[in-house]
Amino acid sequence: MSTALRWFRIAAVAEAVSWAGLLVGMLVKYVIADNEIGVQIFGPIHGGLFVAYVVAVTIAARNARWAPSTWLLGVVSAVPPFMTVWFERRVTRAGERTGAAVTS
Repeated sequence: MSTALRWFRIAAVAEAVSWAGLLVGMLVKYVIADNEIGVQIFGPIHGGLFVAYVVAVTIAARNARWAPSTWLLGVVSAVPPFMTVWFERRVTRAGERTGAAVTS
């Protein structure tokens, strides 16, 4: 597996984990208690990982010669919570079927 695809897979999972942290922080802030610490911690982490994921998708798409529609789906997958993991699995399965070097 290429380095670009490995970083894409790491970024996809990290972005999803940061979503979980941010959602827990928002739950604490808006439902459980009026405490912003979770959002203050996970907000910037999630923002940075969001950008890292978009960069990783762009580099991986270019490296693996994904169709523009696949790249666009990858970028859009960063918006709904946890969808980056779904997209990463989708791309990995497609690589396994075609014999592309997407999997580890």
